[in-house]
Amino acid sequence: MTRKIFVVRHGQTQFNAERKLQGHCNSPLTSTGKAQALAVGTHLKTHLNGRPYRVYASSLGRAVQTAHIICDEIGFEKAHLHQDDRLKEFSLGEWEEKPLFDLLEEDPQLLDSRDWYLKAPNAERYQDVKARLKEWLAEVPEQEDIVVVSHGLTGIVLRGLLLGLNYDKVWEQDLPQDAFFVIQNGEMERVNCYQDKSLI
Repeated sequence: MTRKIFVVRHGQTQFNAERKLQGHCNSPLTSTGKAQALAVGTHLKTHLNGRPYRVYASSLGRAVQTAHIICDEIGFEKAHLHQDDRLKEFSLGEWEEKPLFDLLEEDPQLLDSRDWYLKAPNAERYQDVKARLKEWLAEVPEQEDIVVVSHGLTGIVLRGLLLGLNYDKVWEQDLPQDAFFVIQNGEMERVNCYQDKSLI
């Protein structure tokens, strides 16, 4: 049996809704974020198909909150959830808790590059995040499927590692909170889970 890895981003948070940067700081899920997490759990249940699996999550509150909702939906005992600091989001240094609007006032061209987050003073380096994820991956059992609940930027680096993507390709990936990615044998499938009817 070839292992599948399911990569999930946490649901929408209060800071996401307010367009504030989070990094290592935290804010709780919104009602939309909770619905996204529930929808991910519902879709995950059909993909796990009775196969043996483990669930891992970043130790940051928004990821743990998302993972708990998913665990309830898929029937996984929350006491067995593995929380790991190595799955945390990039530290965004001095930009954490700062509104994106303020950053764009200072630098209107900020979003021209996909890796603009790394311009934050004292931000965590890409190579350091990649190294901690590689260390985590090396310790994960290969005999079971893995559900990992992490973050937007950390998630694209993890997916890049699993797919062998170069730096530019890593940053071309999107950061959905209403979908998850199934990676197996170097190939990836996106599974869309939630649609906010108020946006239609």
